[in-house]
Parts: sequence; C-alpha cells; structure tokens
Amino acid sequence: MDIASKIDHTLLKSDATEKEIVNLCHEAVKYGFAAVCLNPTYVCTAARLLHGTNVAVATVVAFPLGASLTETKVQEILAAKAHGAREVDAVINISRLKSGDWKTVERDLEQMVRTAHGCGLKIKIIIETGLLNLEEKKRAAAMVKASGADYIKTSTGFFGGATVEDVKLLKELVGPEVKVKASGGIRTKEFALELLEAGADRLGTSSGLALMEG
Repeated sequence: MDIASKIDHTLLKSDATEKEIVNLCHEAVKYGFAAVCLNPTYVCTAARLLHGTNVAVATVVAFPLGASLTETKVQEILAAKAHGAREVDAVINISRLKSGDWKTVERDLEQMVRTAHGCGLKIKIIIETGLLNLEEKKRAAAMVKASGADYIKTSTGFFGGATVEDVKLLKELVGPEVKVKASGGIRTKEFALELLEAGADRLGTSSGLALMEG
C-alpha cells in the first residue's frame, strides 16, 4: 500500500522554527506526501516553497481547543486561503459539544464549511475523539456529515490520538460521503497500515520520515 500519498507531514509545535518548516516542505516533496500541515504563520513560506509541486499546504483553525468565536474561525479560514493554503484542519467547538449545545455546534460547522468551500479550500473537521464518549462521537459525526465537510479528523494530538476502533466507527458513521483523517500517535508503519485498513483516507503525523525509512 502507498502510505506516502496518504500522509499529511505535520509540524505544529509552538517552537517550530522556519528552518524546520523549510525542511518539512523539502521532505514532503522528496517522499510524495499528500500535504504539509503547519501553523498559520508559516503558510506563506510553505506555499512559496511548494509552488508547482503536488504537495498541498494545510493549516489549522481554532487549534487546538476549538473554542474560538465562529467569526474568528471564518477569518482564519479566509486568511489561510489568502496566504496560499489549499486545505484547513478546523477544530469543532468541543466545549459546546460537551455541553450538548448542538445548535451552536451546527451553526459553527456550517459557517466554517461554507467559507472554506466558498474560497476553494478543502476542510477537515477535528472532533477530538479522546475527549468524547460514544454518543458524542456519533452526534459529532452526524453533524460533520450534514455540514458537507470533506473530512472528519480524529484528533489534534494534544488530547490523545487516533485508534483503529475510532477510525472504524467514524467511517461507519459518515459513510462514503466524508473521508476520515486519523491523527495523533501515528509513529510506526504497522500502525499506519492498520489505520488505513480500518478506513482512514489520510494520516496526520509528525513521524512521516520514520514511516518511510523505518
């Protein structure tokens, strides 16, 4: 199985340097990764370095808590587009979801997806599975599917990571209309293959080189 084309080569550390971002982009081209995923401050740098390649630039929105105002999330998406991103990974409003405030979560999702698609971006919605119980996962998946998002994503990596069980569950819940991105704790080729076989379409990992060279 071709793992490289499924990988979002990720560097979201708060202390990531520009040199590390440059290396990230070069590595992504070398191995043919699907995308690089980095903080918004380096989107313009990555877009310049990856211009003319098949590697997409992805950045994050309301990361990692998801608790920003919807208006702020919308502006982050528009700024990502303006700086050269092709994909955004946006965090669902976890706090409102845990509170059972479904209408607020739905409106938040709808506006983010409408904004992203309106300016030609793919959008992945992070639901943070490590903080949700089974019923909340089901409700979140249903709302993400209804929103028209391109992907549902398991985790930010800050509160636990992807599991085979969660990937299988999300794939079953969203069906073929929405793709699944597994993220967090993917450090071995064996685990990556398990997640892909479980139904993941994309893998978010900061261990891309280890997966290729291990």
